[in-house]
Amino acid sequence: MTALHKILSISDFEREAKKRLPKAIFEYVRGGTEDEASLNGNRAVFDQLVFRARGLRDVSTRTQAVTILGHTYASPFGFAPTGVNAIVCHDCDTKLATEATRSRLPYIVSGASNVAIETLAKLAPHCWYQGYFPGDRTRIGNIADRLKSAGVQTIVVTIDTCVGANRENNQRNDFTIPFQLTTKLIGSGLMHPRWLLEVFAKTMFTTGTPRFVNIYETMGPSITENTTDGFRAGRDRLTWEDLKWLRERWAGQLIVKGVMHPQDAELAAATGMDALIVSNHGGRQLDSAIAPLQALPDVVRGVPATLPVFIDGGFRRGTDVLKAHALGAKLVFMGRPQLYGAAVAGSAGIAKVVDILRTEIDRDMALLGCKDLSEVRADLITARGAPDISPASLT
Repeated sequence: MTALHKILSISDFEREAKKRLPKAIFEYVRGGTEDEASLNGNRAVFDQLVFRARGLRDVSTRTQAVTILGHTYASPFGFAPTGVNAIVCHDCDTKLATEATRSRLPYIVSGASNVAIETLAKLAPHCWYQGYFPGDRTRIGNIADRLKSAGVQTIVVTIDTCVGANRENNQRNDFTIPFQLTTKLIGSGLMHPRWLLEVFAKTMFTTGTPRFVNIYETMGPSITENTTDGFRAGRDRLTWEDLKWLRERWAGQLIVKGVMHPQDAELAAATGMDALIVSNHGGRQLDSAIAPLQALPDVVRGVPATLPVFIDGGFRRGTDVLKAHALGAKLVFMGRPQLYGAAVAGSAGIAKVVDILRTEIDRDMALLGCKDLSEVRADLITARGAPDISPASLT
């Protein structure tokens, strides 16, 4: 067992998770699509922004709490929707829901999760549901009815998955959905006995093969089952008109995820969305896509100031979160970090991930001269580059 006190950063958790997980599963969590230009670009953009800190300011009393959509969270970050979590850690979705509630953080349940939304909504009463909706209003309506019955008040509609991505890294590692055991996968599993016993065997013994229990209006197929239409069927027919129809039907909060273009931001506002999430799906859909942090300023400018803008994609440090907040993001969502934590140490690992990020944000706010998030503004950051040495700048 790795002593958690020796893990100091999200990168440390990633390195440990790589040791604990079979290669195909680790690469499924870590990887992107095609040449991973989007995946790598999501991280690279953070290095292009640097801080201008303020000094001699009273920062003895600090808070990173944020109130969004009528709910106050302890920190400006939350758990992004992640799917097929059961292969990373036994009962992973339950652990995520429990820790999000304990830490008072926003938590988005993925439609591709493996524990029923009815159970997760009891563990995390303020959870949001992220749907991969087809362009079928009957199906969408049925799913909405199920969510309402479960007590879910917020739906997040993902708009960047109209077709499945070309995830070559998964294919090279024999990782496919529907999931099928191959000689390569079996060999990799045998080389990771802890995962084999504590995740695979425990899951199979207690609940059987994981299922996509939240992607449909009823309990969905197992992750090994090849359904007639496939769980991606019909997504390429989903349009803004369908979201307008859902907006009229759904009395709760409605958020659109995957907004990268300012014109889509304007459409989200015009359609009556309660918030939007700037995202390129963690670099897992369209390759060579603009990084969310780069897209953020244009999106923020394209919507009314009253419409909250959130973001995900590549966040690993407290400084990353504060850069996004300075550019207008009210919440930052992360997916891979908490899965790395779960892979390493289950619930304790997820809690340590939260503690690392929360501690970094607190320290970084103090060093920036900010006692609360309202003081983290765009004047505290600038683009990295050579100084202006024109005569005008030196007078």
